[in-house]
Amino acid sequence: MRVPVVQHSTRRRSARRRRALWSGAELLVTVGVVLLLLVVHQLWWTNREARRGAERKVEALEREWGKDGGGAQGDGGGSGAGATPAVPRSYDGSGGGSDGGGGGTGRRATAVRQSSPSWSQAYAVLIIPRLGLRVPVAEGVGKQAVLNKGYVGHYRGTAQPGQAGNFALAGHRNTHGEPFRYLNHLRIKDVVEVETRDATYTYSVDKTLPQTSARDSGVIRPIPRSVVRPGYGYSQPGYYITLTTCTPEFTSRYRMVVWGKLVSMRPRG
Repeated sequence: MRVPVVQHSTRRRSARRRRALWSGAELLVTVGVVLLLLVVHQLWWTNREARRGAERKVEALEREWGKDGGGAQGDGGGSGAGATPAVPRSYDGSGGGSDGGGGGTGRRATAVRQSSPSWSQAYAVLIIPRLGLRVPVAEGVGKQAVLNKGYVGHYRGTAQPGQAGNFALAGHRNTHGEPFRYLNHLRIKDVVEVETRDATYTYSVDKTLPQTSARDSGVIRPIPRSVVRPGYGYSQPGYYITLTTCTPEFTSRYRMVVWGKLVSMRPRG
């Protein structure tokens, strides 16, 4: 009976193959663990840290405003402290000048005078009851300085809260606090409030644009109207708020837009 002879070179090749397979398996496991940690960091840790930071900032702003005693500058016109000026419908461009109150020609709800905030400074609080959202608003839409902190960013050059024109905001939909994660859940007539040092401005959701180009600058113009999908937007001056975020989820290819109109202003204090 012949006994097979195993040569040393064959053994060495087999050993090298086993080592290569083992090293490859270790490398794949290591890469998988690293990727898992990155996913956990992005989807859990950044949200946790950004939300905690945003909550602390909201609390700090409200403490600061409380110490200032309101500081409302719009009460001295003889209409009585705490009065809430109504916003005529003619402001939203619906035409006719009728505000539903009869004989209200010339009534104007003037926004409280506001100083220009510094770049990346948090200076207001956005409140959306349907989303359970209460988040700081900061000047600018830079990722590191504003959005990645879990804040909502104000597009520089657009109107400030309560001013004529378009108060335009951006926020993350995924990761870093994702304040606008459920922006698509908003419905017509939902309430959106903006608190500042001097007043609270209430807007009512009026229109939505489910998807447009990330470069669609028309949606944040003073009279917001999509230049990509012209059927969406407005044609008359008004007092608008614009909320923008990325869509679909976990991508930044397109933008979703929600518009609202100012319905009231309540001075603080």
